[in-house]
Amino acid sequence: MEGFVRPEARAALWKWREAFAAVLLAALGAWWGSTSFGPLKWLGWAMLAAGAVLALLAVQRVRFARSGGIGVVTVDERRVAYFGPLTGGVVDLDDLAELEIEPDAYPAPHWILTGQDGTRLEIPIDAAGSEVLFDAFAALPGLRTGKVLDVLSNTPSVRTALWVRELRRIH
Repeated sequence: MEGFVRPEARAALWKWREAFAAVLLAALGAWWGSTSFGPLKWLGWAMLAAGAVLALLAVQRVRFARSGGIGVVTVDERRVAYFGPLTGGVVDLDDLAELEIEPDAYPAPHWILTGQDGTRLEIPIDAAGSEVLFDAFAALPGLRTGKVLDVLSNTPSVRTALWVRELRRIH
């Protein structure tokens, strides 16, 4: 049964699995909402709304994900770690001062995470596990995920700052 579906098709279906599940949830909710009555009807409409939101988020994650690059990215308790063949390091999201994208980095564009102490972590956008960065970046206060996805779709020609921490003033 393994050879029934081509490996490329299986990988594409697997990549979109969250979106498919959300659409199924929304379809079940629409069916319950339109054919039932009482509490089940309202539960169906709530499932439809939740499925629509989850589908939107899943499509954003798929648009963000890249693969085939060098190195490995992990995010554990708001700490981003990248381990590559030539560079690597760790940056805490709570200590992050700036998030940039460098389009001219070799072999692929890089995310540049700069800490408040000046430490820089450069992560290829297509590193293994880089899809976890979507949720990590979304947790940054004031960052618009739509802007990040637009930059990934239309890579700029120069280094671009996507997010800068607002300085808190004492006075």
